[in-house]
Amino acid sequence: MGDAEIIPIGTRGRPGRGTGTQPSSAARGLAPKTAAPKSATRPAPATKAAAKPKPKPKPKPKAKPQPDGPATEPTRAPTTTEVPTANGIPASDWLAAIQHGAAEVFGDDWEPQLARFLAFLRRRVAGDYRVDEYGFDQEITERFLMAVLRPIAQKWFRIEVRGIENIPTDGGALVVSNHSGTVPVDGLMTLVTIHDETGRFLRPLGADLVFKMPFVGSMARRSGATLACNEDAERMLNGGELVGVWPEGFKGIGKPYAERYKLQRFGRGGFVSAAVRTGVPIIPLSVVGAEEIYPLVGNLPSLARLLGVPYIPITPFFPLLGPLGLVPLPSKWLLEFGEPIRTDEFDAGAADDPMLVFNVTDQVRETIQQTLYSLLMQRQSVFR
Repeated sequence: MGDAEIIPIGTRGRPGRGTGTQPSSAARGLAPKTAAPKSATRPAPATKAAAKPKPKPKPKPKAKPQPDGPATEPTRAPTTTEVPTANGIPASDWLAAIQHGAAEVFGDDWEPQLARFLAFLRRRVAGDYRVDEYGFDQEITERFLMAVLRPIAQKWFRIEVRGIENIPTDGGALVVSNHSGTVPVDGLMTLVTIHDETGRFLRPLGADLVFKMPFVGSMARRSGATLACNEDAERMLNGGELVGVWPEGFKGIGKPYAERYKLQRFGRGGFVSAAVRTGVPIIPLSVVGAEEIYPLVGNLPSLARLLGVPYIPITPFFPLLGPLGLVPLPSKWLLEFGEPIRTDEFDAGAADDPMLVFNVTDQVRETIQQTLYSLLMQRQSVFR
């Protein structure tokens, strides 16, 4: 221990030059270098002996030689005009997709059809359309009602028509048909069948209840129907219209399924007197297939009287299945127009003869009944 070197406080044995209030320059060199706060007193500059030399800047690395090949431009940051647009489908692509879809669904001539439809809407909004004195709107009937009923007649009921040549191509005539089906669908099917086969519009004679129902009454008027009274019937027949009547009325469509295809009473023969007075032919029509669309197995007379309707039908599917029970069964239909019964050979005033009117009424009824029996024998099945 005696040979140990004693090093005084300082740097390498040299005494420091501290003043007592701040360390010496050598001691300051040993302290970590930290940024002094702005408010601190700036220290005195160090002596030349203690000042450290500034480090030399490192040389920049040399660029590596590029291999032979096409020169590539350095990547530049995109300017404001080169910013990509937001993600989305251009309007031209939307338009092309819509055009392609419309052509697939409606065919290649969808654009003229759309133009005609828009023109139709413009006329309806502007009131530029005709309605006759009975409220018949031919444009609505042809473009809307017929378009809705036609697929039902052709695809669902698969209506087969016979004797259509017995309907005159022009002039007044009275079509007399049996009535069945719980709901008067047979009248609508007769309407669209006659129009598609002959191009003529059938003008139905409807009961009072039809025109009292909201929307139904208005639509019936627009489709050409009018009140079942002699005055309107004679005016239409004199005007050369093709008029349709169902003399059984609610007794025909509301009869039980067990009495199907058995004609009810034909009223008082008012339709015959109208035809005799105007001298137009009477064309019997027999409809097979309508009895099976809603097989009527029951009735609620008390509820019917409360609601003011002729009957509340109960079928095997309604009201058990709710709205699904309102879908008619797809029975096979046969429509046969009989030979016209002439009325222009009667004497003047024959329309006021009750016996003559009764005889003609009975003749029309028997013709329809016998034709129904004949068609039922020819039909192979209810649904084909």
